[in-house]
Amino acid sequence: MFKILRVVLFAGMLITGLAASTAQAAATSVHVLTVDGTIVPVIADYIDRGIGQAEDANADVCVIELNTPGGLLDTTEEIVQRIMNAHVPVVVYVSPKGSWAASAGTFITLSGHIAAMTPGTTIGAAHPVTTGGEDISEDQMKKVTEFSAKWIGTIAEERNRNIEEAQLAVTESKSFTDIDALEANIIDLRANSLEDLLSQIDGVEVTLASGATVTVNTGDHSTTRNEMSFIERFLHAISDPNIAYILMSVGSIGIMAEIYNPGGLFPGIIGAICLLMAFYSLGVLDANIGGILLMLLALGLFVAEFFTPTFGILTAGGVTALVLGSLLLFPDRPPVFRVNPWLIGVMSALFVGFFLFIIQRIIKIHRRQPSTGWEELIGKPATVMMTLSPEGQVLFRGEHWIAISEEGTVEEGEQVIINRVENLKLYVSRKETGQEDK
Repeated sequence: MFKILRVVLFAGMLITGLAASTAQAAATSVHVLTVDGTIVPVIADYIDRGIGQAEDANADVCVIELNTPGGLLDTTEEIVQRIMNAHVPVVVYVSPKGSWAASAGTFITLSGHIAAMTPGTTIGAAHPVTTGGEDISEDQMKKVTEFSAKWIGTIAEERNRNIEEAQLAVTESKSFTDIDALEANIIDLRANSLEDLLSQIDGVEVTLASGATVTVNTGDHSTTRNEMSFIERFLHAISDPNIAYILMSVGSIGIMAEIYNPGGLFPGIIGAICLLMAFYSLGVLDANIGGILLMLLALGLFVAEFFTPTFGILTAGGVTALVLGSLLLFPDRPPVFRVNPWLIGVMSALFVGFFLFIIQRIIKIHRRQPSTGWEELIGKPATVMMTLSPEGQVLFRGEHWIAISEEGTVEEGEQVIINRVENLKLYVSRKETGQEDK
């Protein structure tokens, strides 16, 4: 009886295990990436890593939730190439409500095997802008615009989307609401949520770069969210013109504080770290080298103020170089890639306030009698312990000194004033009645 019972229990466990394995095998895998912010190199690295992990896991689909005001052209090219050559279907989904896929985001959205938008989102305005602050002629800009228009047209053609409307987003900076984009065949569908999106794309056939046709299966799926790592989020956060400017300013103040008060260590270490992060950010954002050099000149002038008694002249030059450099860091860029003018004003005022404090301290030090060395003794009173005729002894701060009177004999017990110190001897004169000590 017990033997039969054990056999039945074993068979039940085996059947249960097989059923669970079958259900797990039947469940499809959906990998979700989230891109929120400007398109900079760390975003390209994140998308490459995310798609790579989806490919390694044999995921059925990889969804990129996108919200961006635009970004760098080189980085956009990397992302578009990675998406179009992915070994899994990639869905670019502009979300949540109120989001946009402007400029670079338009190219990225159109490159997806499936393009979708949440109601209340926009796409377009993909006209190219210069980077690095360089001046280019009207003919050169025309060529860049024509290239970008042909490129987005090629992407749209590959994905069977409206070529003419896609090119208008570049040549005329045309923008589309989610409804406009769907009607113009810029995107494939509108979805209220991720679950709604996965429901709508279930069964859709897409063609991969290899030529293979794949049917998207999201009927019974498990979702894996592949978020940015801490380092990726940090690098993305500092890849912002305003953050880069703040880091540059704080780093400069930290270095100057260390020079003004050597040995503090903390201001110097923090300043050096901030400057290194600022240089990384400015390099990523392709900042104008002229603006960077002007800001470094400002730092040099500020530091020189510590060692040259100009009492503000070099500081004024430093502030002027700082403001000009700030304005030239990202000229002719869209607002998302420019330093906020209010931030420039605040940081310039901070520098002025810092140096007003430093100059005040320097002037005070120059006017103050030295408190170390023999100079400290000049003008101080001493008491005659042995008659000065003219040489004798005086008592100064509890110590006996050999002293020489410069005004004849001075009797024991009288007060004298120290005039100078030579060879460990005090040269003194009789203290007059009512004379104040220094």
